[in-house]
Amino acid sequence: MIRNFSKYNYPELVRDDATGTRLYKTPENDLVPSVTTILSKTKDTTGLKNWENRVGKKEAQRIRNEAAAVGTSMHLTLECYLLETKREFDFSPVHSKAKKMADVIVNEGLKYLDEVWGCEVQLYNSNLYAGTTDVVGLYKGVPHIVDFKQTNKPKKEEWIQDYYLQLAAYINAHNYMTGSEIENGVILMCSQGLEFQKFELNEIQFQKYSYMWFNRLDQYKALISQS
Repeated sequence: MIRNFSKYNYPELVRDDATGTRLYKTPENDLVPSVTTILSKTKDTTGLKNWENRVGKKEAQRIRNEAAAVGTSMHLTLECYLLETKREFDFSPVHSKAKKMADVIVNEGLKYLDEVWGCEVQLYNSNLYAGTTDVVGLYKGVPHIVDFKQTNKPKKEEWIQDYYLQLAAYINAHNYMTGSEIENGVILMCSQGLEFQKFELNEIQFQKYSYMWFNRLDQYKALISQS
């Protein structure tokens, strides 16, 4: 893997959580919502509510908290790997599990990452939205946006449509910022049972999910205007 962090000069965006909503300040001084905020505010939560009713709200929150801790630790481990920096581990169950999951993604997914141009890259699109993607680089010789995901159990493709929308949002933002012509993305996922999954977004799907993403953005704007 070639590490070419000088290919693009990514600006640093300031995060603003003062309103209770994750906002980013762009170089043009616009405060814009994050991609994850837009998706969470406009998603169908019927399935989530049914799950909470089945397991109970307290248990549901415990599961979410544990998953978030493992996911954060896994992402940090992968970031350190890409930046070739050492990560200190406290050998807690969370860190131990996250390290094993990160190793699976490195061995099964990142072996196809030929060149990395950016890690934890902050992106924005005009005065519309912003967010942070895990990796920008050459994947199987083609420019890609790469995102890492942890999951409690393996996912079916029909369950991860919002992940594709997230990729489309980041790709459009990167192209806006840099003039790049990226049309591909990939999700590298590992379950807590150490099962690896890869979901790829090709050029045709990129057009489809870009259309869907901007529709979701319009839905978000409509919701905000009504509140």
